[in-house]
Amino acid sequence: MGWLMLALLAMLASGAFFVGRVQAERFSGPAAARIHSRPNYHGYFVAMWTFVPALIVALGYGLMGESLVRSQLVSELPANFLKIPGVELGVYLDAVSRAAVHNDYTGADRVFAAITNRYLEIQGVVKLSAIGLALLGATVGFVLARRRIVPGFRARNRVEAGIELMLFLCAAIAIATTVGIIASLLYESLRFFAEIPFWDFLFGTRWNAQTSAEFGALPLFFGTFMIALIAMLIAAPVGLFAAIYLSEYAGPKVRGWVKPILEILAGIPTVVYGFFALLVVAPSIRSLAVWINTTLISSGLTSEPLLAAQPTSALAAGLVMGIMVIPFVSSLSDDVINAVPQTLRDAAYAMGATKSETVKHVVLPAALPGIIASLLLAVSRAIGETMIVVMAAGQRARISADPTADLTTITVQIVALLTGETEFDSPKTLSAFALGLVLFAVTLVFNLIALRVVQKYREKYD
Repeated sequence: MGWLMLALLAMLASGAFFVGRVQAERFSGPAAARIHSRPNYHGYFVAMWTFVPALIVALGYGLMGESLVRSQLVSELPANFLKIPGVELGVYLDAVSRAAVHNDYTGADRVFAAITNRYLEIQGVVKLSAIGLALLGATVGFVLARRRIVPGFRARNRVEAGIELMLFLCAAIAIATTVGIIASLLYESLRFFAEIPFWDFLFGTRWNAQTSAEFGALPLFFGTFMIALIAMLIAAPVGLFAAIYLSEYAGPKVRGWVKPILEILAGIPTVVYGFFALLVVAPSIRSLAVWINTTLISSGLTSEPLLAAQPTSALAAGLVMGIMVIPFVSSLSDDVINAVPQTLRDAAYAMGATKSETVKHVVLPAALPGIIASLLLAVSRAIGETMIVVMAAGQRARISADPTADLTTITVQIVALLTGETEFDSPKTLSAFALGLVLFAVTLVFNLIALRVVQKYREKYD
C-alpha cells in the first residue's frame, strides 16, 4: 500500500505540473505581457494543490488506517470476545494482524481463520477507500488550481508561501518530537518518583531494580561517567592532535590516505568494537593487572591484591570506546581548523610567528567553538554507548575507583529493564524512564556549559 500510494502521488504531481506549465505557456499576445510568474511556477502551483490533498489522505491512512480496521473488526466480533480484557484482546488482534501479513493462518482454528479473513476484507475496503479519497482530493485540487491559472495570477508567491509553510511544518515536527520525548519522560518519571523518593533514587548507593527492591542510581551515574571519562582521555588528545597534524602539517598525499582511514573507525559496528574489547583488550588488561598485583605482593609493598583484575572492566570498555569516538573529534576538528581563513595564518607568519605558535595562538582560538562542538558530540556518543559496555564492562552496579573492576552504565540498565516480559506499571520498568530523564538533564547541562564557553571565548574574524 505504501509504495502504491507513493507511486500514485508521484504520477499525479508530475501530470499536474505538466498540465499547469503547458497551460501557462499558451498565453500569447497582450496576455503574455501581463503574465506575473514563469510557466514553471504555474506548474508547481497546480502540482502542489494536486499533491497536498492526496498526501493528507495518505498520511491519515498511515496514522489511523490500522486503528479503523481494528475498531471495525472489534465491532463485528461475537459478544464473548467483548468480555476479554483489553490487553488480551489487543494481543489477540496483534496475532491476527501478523497472520494476515504472513498468510500463515490456514492451519489455525476456524474461528481464528474466519476473523483473519474478515480482517483482510476490512483492510482491503479501507485501503480502497483511502485510494479513492486520495484520487478525489487530488482531482478537486487539480481542478481548482487549474482555474486559477490566468496571466496576472501570482503563482510564484503562492508556491514560495507553500514552501515556507512546508519548512515551518518540518521545524514544528522536530520541536514537537522533542517536546513529546520530554513529556513522556517526565510523565513516567513522576509516576516512578511517586513510589520511590527522588533523593533516594539520585543519591542511593545500592541498585537492584530487577527485584524492585533497591533503586539507588548513584553507582550507575558513577560507572557512566567513569567509562566516558576514560574514553575522552583517549579520544580528545588523539583526535585533536590528529586533526592538527592533518590540517596544518600533513601533505596532500598523507592527508588523502590518513583521513579516510581514520573515518573508517566511525563506520565499524559497535558490536565489532565490543568483540574486540571482550576478546583482546579485556584479557590484556586483566593479565597486566594480575602481573602488577603479583609484583607488588612479591616485593612486599602490599599483602593483598591492589587491582580487581576482573575479566571485564571499565578500563577495557573505556579504551575501546575512546578508539571508537576518535573520528568524531578528528574529522569535525579537522573541518573546523581548515575553515579558519588563511589570511590569519599569513598575518601571523608576517609578524614572525612560527608554525607551532600560529597554530597555538591563532588557529586553535579561532576554531575553538567548533572543537568544543566536536568534543561534545564525542562525549554524547560515549555516554550513550551500550553494546561495548555490555560486552566489556559488565553489568554490576557498584562504585569503585579501580578501573580494572567491572561496572555498568545508565544505558545498559535501561536496556536490561525494558527488555523481556515486563509490566509498565511496576517501579522496575518506570525506573528506566527516570534514568533516561536524569541522563537527558545531564546532557542538557553539558550543552549549556559548552554554549557558555563558546560564547565567552568565541572570536570573530572579518
